[in-house]
Amino acid sequence: MRLEDVADELNVNLPQVRSLVRSGDLPAIKIGGRGVWRVERSELEAYIQRQYTAARESIDAGAAEKDEA
Repeated sequence: MRLEDVADELNVNLPQVRSLVRSGDLPAIKIGGRGVWRVERSELEAYIQRQYTAARESIDAGAAEKDEA
């Protein structure tokens, strides 16, 4: 997928997707001499699943903190 397509899929702007790629959070490959970036759909799906997992863990940690109070 083009980075623009990834941005559309995630409903974020292109610079945010570029930042995810630069940080390594979203694996991508550079193709050709012009350096066109592409993300495999499977990598995007894996990224989304990691974000769901992190969100669940954050929610669970917050609930545990409330239970302790």
